[in-house]
Amino acid sequence: MKPAFLLTLLLTAGMPSCVSDTPPSSLFDRPPDTLPVTAPAGLPDGPNLITIVTDDQGRWAMGAYGNREIRTPSMDRIAREGAIFTNAIVATPVCSPSRATWLTGRYPTELGITDWISPDESRSGLGLKGSTWPKVLQRRGYRTALVGKWHLGMQPQFHPTKLGFDWFYGFLGGGNRPMNPTLEVDGKQTKLKGPLPDLLTNAAITWLRQNKDKPFALSLHFRAPHLPYGPVPKTDSAPYAKLAPTVPKLSGLNQQQLKRRTRNYYASITSIDRNIGRLLDTLDELELSNDTIVLFTSDHGYNEGRHRINTKGNGQWMAGGVTGPKRPNMWETSITVPLAVRWPGIVKPSMKIVEQVSNIDLFRTVLGMLDVPTPKDCKARGVDFAPLLRGVPMPPRKTLFGQYDLHNYGLAYLRMARTRRYKLVQHFHARGMDELYDLIEDPSETRNLLRRAPKGFDRSIAVGLRQELRTWMESITDPLLTDPY
Repeated sequence: MKPAFLLTLLLTAGMPSCVSDTPPSSLFDRPPDTLPVTAPAGLPDGPNLITIVTDDQGRWAMGAYGNREIRTPSMDRIAREGAIFTNAIVATPVCSPSRATWLTGRYPTELGITDWISPDESRSGLGLKGSTWPKVLQRRGYRTALVGKWHLGMQPQFHPTKLGFDWFYGFLGGGNRPMNPTLEVDGKQTKLKGPLPDLLTNAAITWLRQNKDKPFALSLHFRAPHLPYGPVPKTDSAPYAKLAPTVPKLSGLNQQQLKRRTRNYYASITSIDRNIGRLLDTLDELELSNDTIVLFTSDHGYNEGRHRINTKGNGQWMAGGVTGPKRPNMWETSITVPLAVRWPGIVKPSMKIVEQVSNIDLFRTVLGMLDVPTPKDCKARGVDFAPLLRGVPMPPRKTLFGQYDLHNYGLAYLRMARTRRYKLVQHFHARGMDELYDLIEDPSETRNLLRRAPKGFDRSIAVGLRQELRTWMESITDPLLTDPY
């Protein structure tokens, strides 16, 4: 164990403070007690950190999770040389609120970001507020950088450099061109030539070379494989030119259209994977691999025809090749994500972690991996699951929670309670739409047990989950509890 960890027993005051505001009696998201701390003198001696986040990548779209058609050797390498999580979810199934949760450990309604931030909302001043784990690391002496997508506010006060990043190269809004994008470079909007994943990785590698002798935390946030999937370089699309990909065989789906979309989706992911390989090779070249944690994940899941919808939690029905109205959802395909962590010397290669974890945990977990004390009085929720990576058992999480308020191009209010076996999704201000699934017997969520329960089904399961959901909502002061509409 690194000496920095021992320092936490001696430090006394001065860091931005952080304690959970979860009620002490709560059975969920209860963090361990923390000590008042102050930043130690000098540079931190913990490992470096690289976090890689893709946009709209379903867990099923990665080789290490059993997909034999997609080519993701670099993502698979992270899993093979480290740990792969088989039960990782996000607290919300769309980009802006999920990214906000990822950085702060707070639920969307606590942050006021409950759907993707539209251009109008950005102009009116919506953006991320609150403490972020990059800010904590920055104050501990880490050099920090964000390369890629932000989508958490475009006003000056919400700029990444105001929220914990020393350096930013990328784009503040949600969308961009997959080829020849316009990016913020040295604070100026600049039209560039080339594939977006390559340009972002070029910048990340350049920054890495310039900061290799300092403790660093680099975040690389790709826009891919978000629509539109292409164009991508031929080297990334060529492996799928003749592929007839396996796609959902559901009535109403245009099979040929879906196969074409899936080929393009795979090519976009492969373009990311090739660039992740470049980044990993650079770590090897600079002899940084053994001192750097690499964490790979996505901002939420994806459907591409599963449940007859496209995209994610705000997906639309797909029928006869025509896109229909929105279908707000928190299906497993929308909330489960790939999550792999390579941590040489700590994580055993090819480790599989089956415990439930959520992106609500990442604030505390990042600090836990780096032996950085959780600041006193912070309101980050979740738990530090770094002990699992160290091979130390943790009490199993009984229930994870999530929420999604759709207000762009529709209106819906969803709350979720998920155990290892059952998942309840409650649709507020709507009748007859609540859902309960048995995730073991029905992993594809085809039978809503609130409508079609098998003979002898214990209906108290739904009652218990509803009560747990309400208790959690009370603990975060969920506005739905007092909203009359």
